[in-house]
Amino acid sequence: MIELLWWVFAALAIGGGIAMLMSRTPIASLLFLVLTFFSLSAIYVLLGAYFIAALQVIVYAGAIMVLFLFTIMLLNLGHDYRNDLRGAGWIIVAFTTAGVGAWAVSRAFGVEGALVDLGGAERIDAAVTELNAVGAVAMPLFRDYVVPFELTSILLLVAIIGAVLLAKRRV
Repeated sequence: MIELLWWVFAALAIGGGIAMLMSRTPIASLLFLVLTFFSLSAIYVLLGAYFIAALQVIVYAGAIMVLFLFTIMLLNLGHDYRNDLRGAGWIIVAFTTAGVGAWAVSRAFGVEGALVDLGGAERIDAAVTELNAVGAVAMPLFRDYVVPFELTSILLLVAIIGAVLLAKRRV
């Protein structure tokens, strides 16, 4: 049952990502991105990573999406009211891409011991036992990966400022 749910949420995440890229209006694209984030959060719940699932919903589906929505509202985008469907060709491409992705994932998990031999599960269990779930995520994030974490936030800020400046020149 859990494996079936994993495949359903994985298909929703892939479909939401493809639909986000293919949508014509920014608001529809934003809503498809929210669908993708919630699907990823559900996958985290199925994997037993409840803290990361909660962070996914609070930080990305909540705060980042509100920031993107305010940026879209500030730029006055999405007033052309065009139909967001581009025909049957895109649906076929989306299903083909999802099928190829599912085939690649099944091949990666199908090889005996390909992912288990790395010892990642044992290291994660040891870190959770030693530090609890929050500490197992927070210690590497703020000790080893603090610079990439901060650079990502600066990159998001620069992208939003750049989008506002580029759009305000045309208005």
